[in-house]
Amino acid sequence: MRYLNTVYVREHRARVAHRRGSLLVSLPSGKRRVPLEAVDALVLLGGAQITTQAVDACVRRGVRVAALTMKGAVRFVVGGATSGNVHLRLAHYRAVEDEAHSLRISKVIVAAKLQNSSRVVGRWGRDERETVRADRLLRRALQIRERVAKLADASSPDQVRGIEGDAARIYFRALEIALSTSNLRFRRRNRRPPRDPVNAMLGFCYGLLVTELTGAVEGLGLDYQMGFLHRPRSGRPSLALDLAEELRALADRFVVGLVRRRQIGPGSFVETPGGGVYLTDDGRQSLIEAWERDKDRELQHRLLRRRVERWALPLVQATLLARHLRGDLPAYPAYVLAS
Repeated sequence: MRYLNTVYVREHRARVAHRRGSLLVSLPSGKRRVPLEAVDALVLLGGAQITTQAVDACVRRGVRVAALTMKGAVRFVVGGATSGNVHLRLAHYRAVEDEAHSLRISKVIVAAKLQNSSRVVGRWGRDERETVRADRLLRRALQIRERVAKLADASSPDQVRGIEGDAARIYFRALEIALSTSNLRFRRRNRRPPRDPVNAMLGFCYGLLVTELTGAVEGLGLDYQMGFLHRPRSGRPSLALDLAEELRALADRFVVGLVRRRQIGPGSFVETPGGGVYLTDDGRQSLIEAWERDKDRELQHRLLRRRVERWALPLVQATLLARHLRGDLPAYPAYVLAS
């Protein structure tokens, strides 16, 4: 399944090989050939397999290979040799090790996340026709915005995370209200496993977003495991998770829009004996199709003072972070929704 320049392989029994400059995807239903020159990224879902020759061919052409579980969690991301300037990477490592610098960047990221969350909830409130629900949503948007001011006095990473967690509780209560009349309800955020369809979609979309950001920071020569808010941990894409915080509200807005427009419904999910709820194959296909269409949507970027496509935001923000780490910008300008 191919959208724009990303190839998604979602069949459990699929096998991706390389032959004469193309990816050869073998499926139970037959084989499909995709010219590598037209591909930017390859995403494998679930049990799909890839040969070492195909990985090598992708790496040589700069095609990012990402493997995700069926619920969207990132298993691994493979790219080419680390690019960028060695001095940029040294500056990155120094910033992570500098507690004060790391704290400043963490505050900026969380402040942007809370502002974006507040704006999204406020939009849900203004779009709500029922007065009581609209008032509840607008009140929660204000409560989230009030938490932004508290970040200025946070003197430790734990305090920043505490403020973020407090705002998240308010935010997810707002999401419950926003979907209270929909055919897919939301009670609270849960994962590992997700217990309802909305959480299944949120987790899947977060995985896709982190994959995009991993590729963006790697492409610039930054180390995607060296985060500020999410501290470095072996095997965890901490920097990609950091930058994803700014854009999570966009993923949430996307999911809520799908549910409200009934573009995805109860029939797109399956419940496992252990209580986990996951997208069906058809459900994943519908979500990915909508996700790729949504990536073409233009958003106003305050710093650039122009509109950029959603697909470009990971690279834009990774570039701005690199410029800050190099000393070209006095502070990292996290992405904040214009409205």
